[in-house]
Amino acid sequence: MDFHTLRQALLQDLARSLQAIEPGQFDALAARLLSSPRLFIAGRGRTGLQMRAFAMRLMHLGFTVYVVDDVTTPAIEAGDVLVAGSASGQTASIVHYVQQARARGAGVVLLTTAPGSSAAQAADLCVYLPATRHKQAAPDPAAFQPRGALFEQTLLLLLDLLILRLMAARGMDESALFRRHANLE
Repeated sequence: MDFHTLRQALLQDLARSLQAIEPGQFDALAARLLSSPRLFIAGRGRTGLQMRAFAMRLMHLGFTVYVVDDVTTPAIEAGDVLVAGSASGQTASIVHYVQQARARGAGVVLLTTAPGSSAAQAADLCVYLPATRHKQAAPDPAAFQPRGALFEQTLLLLLDLLILRLMAARGMDESALFRRHANLE
């Protein structure tokens, strides 16, 4: 396939996924983040990379945020919120994090393609991303991308949309974010 055909197919995949996200879940996610004293962000593999990018943006917005498994991450406590990304909702480490957070009284948000998964069932809020090209879910015949790619792309775009919502809620613009940008580069 040529570039234009591939580009069009990819954009159609992303448009289908983003348009199918429930606005109420997006609103609930934004409200949950705005009301939490501390956020703990978790994900594995390529999903983990998207989640780390989100954590960085949250830090730029002035949130107290930690990435699970980093050496400087403190203990999660009651009132904190764990935000985890897992396409399958069955990734062993993510399921463990969710269970541990719940046992300590923290809230749990899961971003997933599998609302019936173990992690989703234990979460307070499950945000369903209808991007099912991964090995644990039934493939979407309309999607053409390799496993996981559509979920990861949809996740990144959803989280960037969330950052825009949070910026507006906090009355911030890009210059406010830039003041917290790394300067030891």
